[in-house]
Amino acid sequence: MSKKRIKAVVDRAACCAYGLCAEICPEVYKLDENGIAYVEGDGLVPEELEDAAREGCDACPQAAIKIEEAES
Repeated sequence: MSKKRIKAVVDRAACCAYGLCAEICPEVYKLDENGIAYVEGDGLVPEELEDAAREGCDACPQAAIKIEEAES
């Protein structure tokens, strides 16, 4: 049985470009030219970055990031 994966989802309309998520976990959270956060690809978080991705999510002052269980 495989371990559940997580994915990071950014609500770009809610993002106010604080950049804390990318400061905490730059491997998962990227910033565009306006400082708005996004996640590349399908948003799946590598297992070794899950804690940092959750920390980056929790640090968002606008709650613009969600961590979801990925579909298997």
